Amino acid sequence: MDVWSERWHQTGMTLGIQVVWLLLLGIPVACIAWTVTHEEVFREPRSYCERECARSKSFVRRKFFYLFTCEYCFSHYVAGGILVITRFKLLFPDWRGYLVAFFSLVWVANQYMSVYNRLRLDIKHEQVEIKADEKNVKKLDDRKAA
Repeated sequence: MDVWSERWHQTGMTLGIQVVWLLLLGIPVACIAWTVTHEEVFREPRSYCERECARSKSFVRRKFFYLFTCEYCFSHYVAGGILVITRFKLLFPDWRGYLVAFFSLVWVANQYMSVYNRLRLDIKHEQVEIKADEKNVKKLDDRKAA
């Protein structure tokens, strides 16, 4: 058995299964990070964090509160929490597996959030275009009626 096969055997997961786990675990990381940093349900706590980040004279305090307003920053904490819960390791069966999994999970989650953000922008753009078209049609109808 070669070195890589031995490592995968120790973790109980083939590389393919590890990648599937990585892609699946990225979903809740992205979901939680996006919800806390962007969605209306957390608007008040996020506004408080933004105010504290802007007002605080302490560097540590400013950075602490900033973490709750930035999806990229917050995704690191969420990924760490997910790894503690799942004990997921990537490529290595020891502490290095946690390290690789941590940064990979953050990257995957941020890719998901980027795609989601782009989809939201496209949908918003389409809605604006539809409203503009509806206004133009209404103006034409009003002119024809007059």
